[in-house]
Amino acid sequence: MASKYEAEVYHCMDPTLDLHDRTENPLHRAILKNYCRHVHLEGAAMFDEITAPDMMADDPVYHITWGASPFQVTGRQGIHHFYSSIGEIVLWNSGDKIAVADWGIADEMWFHQMSTGAELKKLGHQVEKEDGLYLVHSRQAFIWPYDENALLKGEHLYEDKSTLKIEETDPAEYMTPERVREIHRECLAELEERWGPEYWVWRR
Repeated sequence: MASKYEAEVYHCMDPTLDLHDRTENPLHRAILKNYCRHVHLEGAAMFDEITAPDMMADDPVYHITWGASPFQVTGRQGIHHFYSSIGEIVLWNSGDKIAVADWGIADEMWFHQMSTGAELKKLGHQVEKEDGLYLVHSRQAFIWPYDENALLKGEHLYEDKSTLKIEETDPAEYMTPERVREIHRECLAELEERWGPEYWVWRR
């Protein structure tokens, strides 16, 4: 039986797709396409593709406020290493309020993390049981700056600590990283069917 959270993963980018379809500015549409692909690539653990020159600008900078110790990550290689180091944690977003402008994207959302206690501790979360299965929720604001070529320049992730909730989850509702990667690969295929090959490359 599938987890009830699978539907949220499948539909996590629906607000972005809706905004794209209501947007006329070509640069803004290209930024939204990059954003959609980036999120699904990240969920599919396809980090080479995320950090490729056709997706990310030179010298990107990430500002991240997860856990107890905020930190920065710089450069394509540093960001690739950051993604690889997250480990076996399932991530997804819901309830997005998103806007796009020439400078990039602002998106306020519920951000969810699901994994074992041991994996979540690596991100600085305080959990009791290393072998327990946990679901972490918090309201976050994502500010993603883009350049004039619709390439990602970085991520600024701000967590509202007052909304942070960590709870043990029913094993029947647990989604394995393998299953979630499969869902994101399906979504990537749907984007290519919708927009065509190399849809994320903005050609003026």
